[in-house]
Amino acid sequence: MDDVAANNASHPNETPKNVFDFGAFVGDLIVEEDASSDDILLEGLQQELEECKNDDVVANILSKGIKLREYTKGVENNLRQVELDSIQDYIKESDNLVSLHDQIRDCDSILSQMETLLSGFQVEIGSISSDIKILQEKSMDMGLKLKNRKVAESKLAKFVEDIIVPPRMVDIIVDGEVNDEYMRTLDILSKKLKFVEVDPMVKASKALKDVQPELEKLRQKAVSKVFDFIVQKLQALRKPKTNIQILQQNVLLKYKYVISFLKEHSKEVYGEVRAAYIDTMSKVLSAHFRAYIQALEKLQLDIATSNDLIGVETRSSSLFSRGREPLKNRSAVFALGERLNVLKEIDQPALIPHIAEASGLKYPYEVLFRSLHKLLMDTATSEYLFCDEFFGEESIFYEIFVGPFAVIDEHFNSILPNCYDAIGLMLMICIIHQHQLIMSRRRIPCLDSYLDKVNISLWPRFKMVFDMHLSSLRNANVKLLWEDDIHPHYVMRRYAEFTASLIHLNVEYGDGQLELNMGRLRMAIDDLVMKLATMFSKPKLKIVFLINNYDMTIAVLKEAVPEGGKIQLHFEELLKSNTGLFVEELLVEHFSDLIKFVKTRASEDPNASSERPITVAEVEPLVKDFASRWKAAIELMHKDVITSFSNFLCGMEILRAALTQLLLYYTRLSDCIKRINGGTALNKDLVSISSIMYEIRKYSRTF
Repeated sequence: MDDVAANNASHPNETPKNVFDFGAFVGDLIVEEDASSDDILLEGLQQELEECKNDDVVANILSKGIKLREYTKGVENNLRQVELDSIQDYIKESDNLVSLHDQIRDCDSILSQMETLLSGFQVEIGSISSDIKILQEKSMDMGLKLKNRKVAESKLAKFVEDIIVPPRMVDIIVDGEVNDEYMRTLDILSKKLKFVEVDPMVKASKALKDVQPELEKLRQKAVSKVFDFIVQKLQALRKPKTNIQILQQNVLLKYKYVISFLKEHSKEVYGEVRAAYIDTMSKVLSAHFRAYIQALEKLQLDIATSNDLIGVETRSSSLFSRGREPLKNRSAVFALGERLNVLKEIDQPALIPHIAEASGLKYPYEVLFRSLHKLLMDTATSEYLFCDEFFGEESIFYEIFVGPFAVIDEHFNSILPNCYDAIGLMLMICIIHQHQLIMSRRRIPCLDSYLDKVNISLWPRFKMVFDMHLSSLRNANVKLLWEDDIHPHYVMRRYAEFTASLIHLNVEYGDGQLELNMGRLRMAIDDLVMKLATMFSKPKLKIVFLINNYDMTIAVLKEAVPEGGKIQLHFEELLKSNTGLFVEELLVEHFSDLIKFVKTRASEDPNASSERPITVAEVEPLVKDFASRWKAAIELMHKDVITSFSNFLCGMEILRAALTQLLLYYTRLSDCIKRINGGTALNKDLVSISSIMYEIRKYSRTF
């Protein structure tokens, strides 16, 4: 170390090194040679020295320049000194160590005693655990027994409750009045009867032998009592002026459980009650409907007889056959008119006969028909719902209404064969259709078969009456029907009103067969009208007659169905074609020479080579004739149209068409004159087109 220090002192300008230079140090080491020096291997020494370089302790030692042997000796001396100091410290603390040893020995003795005590406790606890387990098993057994006893107690209590007959129940069943409390007691009795009848274990019990006779007596007493009660209530239905629906809803339905009790516990008595109700209601409702029908018959207004047909001549009917009917009702045979109101009032209440009779009003049969079936629908709906709720059987309704249906059928079968009112029959068909829709909305099916039957019976009768009208047209006596009058014929008016009525009614109903039949009727009236038209001596009168009839028919059809239809289009085509014919007839009557020339010669070219070319001499008389009397001729045409056509608007349209056609003819004549050599000489006699247009506009203003 001294050499290291001297070495450091000899270099004052160099910074002292913290890490020793192992190479230099090793070079200074003196290795003693011994006999085994040949065996020492220095391989790996350099690597170990490099590893020691990073050790702080070794590096610190070497940095001080101390040799390893000296350093080792110093360490050994330090250890020896520390050992001696430790021995001295131990000697000083020897008394304390002896005391500590004694204390440890005493604690060990105490712990040994505690171990013995705890071992005793462990044995005792093991014994207690065994006892607790035994008690737990006993407790579980007792709990199971308790549970079983509770179950047995509840079943036994229920059995006792279900099978015993309390004195209070006996008193109510035997002596009590039939009221709400009686209904509740009946329910309890019913449950007891079901209990002893259904459960096989109950049938085997001895308790049943004591109770069953008493239950049977109570059942018989209850059945007898409620039977008398219900029969008494049913007798109230037979009293005159009884409101059946109110009695059913407010009285009988309160006791509907009585019927359930009888149905379950006395089917024979239930059958008697059922039969009694059916018999009572059938007779009561039959009597009500019979009286209502008789009252309605007094209000009936006869509309049509077998002679009231489209093609029957009015004078052929006897005046005496009309005496019972006001003249104002004759139009109702073919026209719908106010009779349509019966469909608008389809859901109104039924007529009250004595009020209607007091007012002195009479009604077509379809009004009475609607009223009767409205009453039938309301009565049937109420009865159907009551039977379903009170008896729980829909079939009872049909058994009850055998009587009322028979009464209505008897009346209807007496009316239908004598009904010749086709409009009324079609209205009744529409009424039945509406009533079917009403019942469908109510979701009440009880009248489905009856309404279908009525509908099926109405159609053949309607078809028969319709065919009578058709035959009356086909077999009409034209000579008797013909009248020397160009105005619309009454047969055509009947047809128009009749057809318009059926079309209007069929819009909603939409029967295709009816449309086919109306097509047959149209062909028949076409034939008849043409036959009547041929009776006129002049073609012009024939055309006027046809136009008047077609125009009237179209007007009537438009009132029924504004948007038109096949029949209306047919007559419009006929009107159009006959209007053209009339225009030609009218113009030929006043301007025959002019029209003949225009049609035959006006289209020829005057400059072309021709055997007979058009000359001024040929045209001049036509021009002068027209110029001299065209205004007067138009005035005559106007008067002719006014007197010929019933419909002023139709007449004015025809006049306008005639004047327009006249203007066309005259225009062609003027064009022809312009092409003739020397035609300008006639300009002074030509009437200007503007003058003719002015005259046409003048008559248009009157339109």
